[in-house]
Amino acid sequence: MTTTIISVIIIIALVVAVISIILSFVPVGLWISALAAGVNIGIVTLIGMRLRRVIPHKIVNPLIKAYKAGLDITTAQLEAHYLAGGNVDRVVNALIAAERAAIPLQFERAAAIDLAGRDVLQAVQMSVNPKVIETPIVSAVAQNGIELRVKAKVTVRANIDRLVGGAGEETIIARVGEGIVTSIGSSASHKNVLENPDYISKTVLAKGLDAGSAFEILSIDIADIDVGKNIGAQLQTDQAEADKKIAQAKAEERRAMAVAKEQEMKASVQEMRAKVVEAEAEVPRAMAVALKEGKLGVMDYFNMQNILADTRMRENIAQAGKGEGTAEIIPKK
Repeated sequence: MTTTIISVIIIIALVVAVISIILSFVPVGLWISALAAGVNIGIVTLIGMRLRRVIPHKIVNPLIKAYKAGLDITTAQLEAHYLAGGNVDRVVNALIAAERAAIPLQFERAAAIDLAGRDVLQAVQMSVNPKVIETPIVSAVAQNGIELRVKAKVTVRANIDRLVGGAGEETIIARVGEGIVTSIGSSASHKNVLENPDYISKTVLAKGLDAGSAFEILSIDIADIDVGKNIGAQLQTDQAEADKKIAQAKAEERRAMAVAKEQEMKASVQEMRAKVVEAEAEVPRAMAVALKEGKLGVMDYFNMQNILADTRMRENIAQAGKGEGTAEIIPKK
């Protein structure tokens, strides 16, 4: 009797274990939910998803939403997108939003946008509700040298046809900034820009800055304009300072050259004096040789000494005359 009870308990436990394994592998509850929603999906298909390592509820739940929204999407399409690494639920939500907004969007297009790394649901929402992008402060200089600081707001709408391979928000901001700089730079005076700020908007908008981007620019509005520095005057001041430094450098170069020339001349004079001294030192020797050889007489020597003494006396008298002052003449009373 005891053996029979134990056997029955073991059998019941095995049956419960087998049923638990089957229920954990086969999503019976999900299959029942799909049937209740009117989605015709077989239990074998769900088992195949398990074998292909596809989470069934990530396919079945979006399929139920698509069916209820009236979209013609198959299980194979959703499963292929899931295996490719896409977000099935987001793609289905985007298709439903596009259907409600009367935006033509096919599943293949939405799947490609999602696989490209863009938020396809956000793109559809941006197509319905345009987004405002605020640019950073753009600094530009008019032709009269006055700097203007401009901040703009760009209203864009997503272009679903160009979401794959189209430029993003950073490109739009860069293009708008470039257009603002060009528009202000072509103005003769900053006053013209301050009087007509819409001139910037019209000029920039006419350039077709949304070409090749994932957005369509609806409007460009100037939010704020501030007057900055007088760049022209500052550049002129810097140029004058640079010219002054160049002139000082050239003057210093000329002074150095003059000093070098003077030093060279002094060296030449000293060299000449040294030669004169050297030549004068040779005179006594030459006279001695001349006296010895009989080419110079004693009287000639004394006459030459007298001439030299007379010359020195005259030089001393001349120097003394230069030092004396002029006598003051006092008139008679």
